[in-house]
Amino acid sequence: MNLELDCRGLLCPLPVIKLAKALPTVAVGDTITVLADDPAAATDIPAWCRMRSQELVSAAENAYAVRRVS
Repeated sequence: MNLELDCRGLLCPLPVIKLAKALPTVAVGDTITVLADDPAAATDIPAWCRMRSQELVSAAENAYAVRRVS
């Protein structure tokens, strides 16, 4: 299953919080795409992935694909 979270219009840290809450709902190997237009998301989502050992698959045009690793 691949999940999409529409966080456009939300300020950080809300997109990261929504990502963290959604992660347990997808299987290992599945992805969550976060749509976020807050400029801080470009820093916050990759940093969250590094801290939580999750894979940032792509980050482009206000869309961040995160693969659940564990």
